[in-house]
Amino acid sequence: MDNKKVLGSKKEIFEVKNKIALYEDVEKFKLESIKSFLEAHSKLMRGLIESSGRYRSGNVGVLKGKVVKHVAPKPLMVPELMSSLFTWAKKQKDLHVLIKSCVVHYEIEFIHPFEDGNGRMGRFWQTALLTKFNPVFKYVPIESLINENQKKYYAAFEASDRAGTSTEFIEFMLSIILESLREFDAQNKGLVVTSLDRIGRAKDHFGVITFSRKEYMELFKTISSATASRDLKEGVSSRVLTTYGEKNQTLYRFN
Repeated sequence: MDNKKVLGSKKEIFEVKNKIALYEDVEKFKLESIKSFLEAHSKLMRGLIESSGRYRSGNVGVLKGKVVKHVAPKPLMVPELMSSLFTWAKKQKDLHVLIKSCVVHYEIEFIHPFEDGNGRMGRFWQTALLTKFNPVFKYVPIESLINENQKKYYAAFEASDRAGTSTEFIEFMLSIILESLREFDAQNKGLVVTSLDRIGRAKDHFGVITFSRKEYMELFKTISSATASRDLKEGVSSRVLTTYGEKNQTLYRFN
């Protein structure tokens, strides 16, 4: 990155490039779709394993040293278990996304649907669910904190696995999310977000797709309709945006 030479194995460089590409597209995945979930795995593991984007066909377990800490369900059960998980998540309208995302993360690890990349997919799908809830989570380094607390992460999973309930894993992940938000807040104290900052983020988000003022406000949940109108007006006057339609039917697209 930044045109600097990176020393690493071909596999490691592939892993990093794939992961960057995946997180850049975090908002594009349909979070209630198994097909979209498999597409994400395909992108994450492209060039790394032959079965990228497909469920595993063999038995797997999670090792700690030479000790088996978790035996995943048999491969024939994986499609049904994943379908049940996504159906459950879709039906949970009253369960807060902070909790639901932790449960989904845990279940992906428990089912271990792929030959490889299960941990990365569990963490990514949780981030995707949180990002849909609030775009700030696209910039909050949850995975970095998990990496720093890897032993505790696996210990929480093992404790939940033994107990047959995801409670301990949920509590651990909530503590990681809280700490991530605190770090993010501390790093950005006094930062003034301008209309140009928002327009730049909107361009990254919408690309060449047309969007309405309402969709712009959904991206920036804390701004008023008046602020959104001013942002979009400035974008049009600076020729960054083109408009289509009139009044409340107006749509925008980046040039």
